[in-house]
Amino acid sequence: MNRDKRTEIFSRWQYIDPKPTTELNYNSPFELLIAVILSAQATDIGVNKATRRLFPVANTPESILALGVDGLKAYIRTIGLFNTKAANIIKTCNILIQRDSSRVPNDRELLESLPGVGRKTANVVLNTAFGQPTIAVDTHIFRVSNRTAIAKGKTPLEVEKRLIRLVPDEFKLDAHHWLILHGRYICKARNPNCPECIINDLCEYKNKITK
Repeated sequence: MNRDKRTEIFSRWQYIDPKPTTELNYNSPFELLIAVILSAQATDIGVNKATRRLFPVANTPESILALGVDGLKAYIRTIGLFNTKAANIIKTCNILIQRDSSRVPNDRELLESLPGVGRKTANVVLNTAFGQPTIAVDTHIFRVSNRTAIAKGKTPLEVEKRLIRLVPDEFKLDAHHWLILHGRYICKARNPNCPECIINDLCEYKNKITK
């Protein structure tokens, strides 16, 4: 895929959704960090249901730490891997208090040193909370990037590096959100909605579905 095609694809996404953002509910960088940790192998809808109960009670490192592992589990037990996530979140809260003055760091290395925070989670926080032009490659973005040929790669990291290199600069800040929303609602894994896709004529997928 050439630069002109990529520019047109992102221009169309920008036209229909000028200010895309995450579908996770949050009101602070810390709430976003917790929500993203919880979202691993879970849906945003499921996470939002849990945090809707959790955040009014505890939405700071201190208040979540005060809940303890078992207290936190009571709020997130509907989410997959809640035992591991609860333990990681409590450890993360303790580190944030001791090391970062209870603030979420605006730094990849520090973020990735937190329990339960990998490269994808760090990218989401850096992009959504701090406005950095990072691109977190989840299953949706990996699929869309390869299927459309926007940025092909055999691993999430390879796709991420190619996206950072190939996405025109003016679209980098919001590229993550456009790609994930396109994968979630249009370019689905099993039944891509090609007839309703606004980039159908630009996409290089060879097995497009027609009505």
